[in-house]
Amino acid sequence: MHGALVGWRRNLAVLWLGTFIAGMGFSEVMPFLSLYVSELGHFSHSQLTMYSGLTYAVTFFVVAVVSPLWGKLADRRGRKIMLLRSSLGMAIVIGLMGFVHNIWMLIFLRFLQGLCAGYIPNASALIATETPKESSGTAIGILTTGYVSGNLIGPILGGVLAQVFSIRLTFIITGCLLLIVFFLSLFLVHENYRPDPHAVVKQTGSLLSQFKNPTLIIVLLVSTMIIQMGNNSITPIISLYVQQLMHNVGPITVVAGIIAALPGISTLLSAPRLGHLGDTRGTGRILVFGFVFAILMYFPQGFVSSIWLLGVFRFMIGISDGALFPTVQTLLSKNTPRHLTGTIFSWNQSFQALGSMLGSLAGGVVSNWFSYSGVFIFTAISLLLNFIVVLFFIPELRHPFQKKG
Repeated sequence: MHGALVGWRRNLAVLWLGTFIAGMGFSEVMPFLSLYVSELGHFSHSQLTMYSGLTYAVTFFVVAVVSPLWGKLADRRGRKIMLLRSSLGMAIVIGLMGFVHNIWMLIFLRFLQGLCAGYIPNASALIATETPKESSGTAIGILTTGYVSGNLIGPILGGVLAQVFSIRLTFIITGCLLLIVFFLSLFLVHENYRPDPHAVVKQTGSLLSQFKNPTLIIVLLVSTMIIQMGNNSITPIISLYVQQLMHNVGPITVVAGIIAALPGISTLLSAPRLGHLGDTRGTGRILVFGFVFAILMYFPQGFVSSIWLLGVFRFMIGISDGALFPTVQTLLSKNTPRHLTGTIFSWNQSFQALGSMLGSLAGGVVSNWFSYSGVFIFTAISLLLNFIVVLFFIPELRHPFQKKG
């Protein structure tokens, strides 16, 4: 037993570092991807907007389509091999982005990047299957902080690298970082993978028919999409909203960067604690808390008149993210047959990618139709409707404090 505990804790430590580097690598090139697009040709404003949007969107689209296929393969061959596929593929593809001189080549590489995606969900799936069920919430909560921490540091590091060196060299450095992730995963991650002799028989039917509660799985996947849609609907307009609140005076970009980072900081601080509370007090309670808290924190953001108040509410949103994302993953893990864990975590990534796409579109459309304030209200209403659906289809969550969820 002691050796098994050492094994899963070692995996958690290594994969935390791997997801940290991966998160940092992915995020450090994202803030100036549009600037890189502008260097690849003499584009008009409308062309630059179109090409930048296409460059961003193509990766999310491919991830949404192929993630379930990779997940199915992970359940047949093991999760570690998927970690190696993703980290090595991303290292090569992102490194090559530093050498392109044509917008279509960049878009093609971004397409390939989507095909290579999957490190984070496969890390989550491996931790979920290798960790004792009673500790899975804590472990997934800790793993979440790795990716979130990397996402926080990535844009800062990327900005420094791009300023000191160049955007092109930043892509190459990112590729080298992901190569480190590949070797960490190759030599230090251990998976006790045993093919299920009945897996082929089990998978002859429909995917959902293999779950005791398929409705729960569908609701959780849709919830992932809505939560991510809410987060991403804010991303396109947050700097413009900060500019409006500051009346176009002062260090707007610096303040916008800090405001954008605040949710990640609070997620980093809260996710492990909330994951532990889910293991000890009931996962359902944490999910209910996350929805209610998020709804209460999103609504006021559309009506603030002070940048300080916006900062406070954005910090609070990170706490709800620390409750919602890991808890959904934990519930998926606890309600999924072991031989389908990789499939479901990849479906979860697919729905998250769809949420990213829909959120970016919704943020732009709603802000054009109404105002920046309308985006926050739209997000709050979306989460409220999602919460109602969760309560309707998962009756045991209606009274989360009466029994352990």
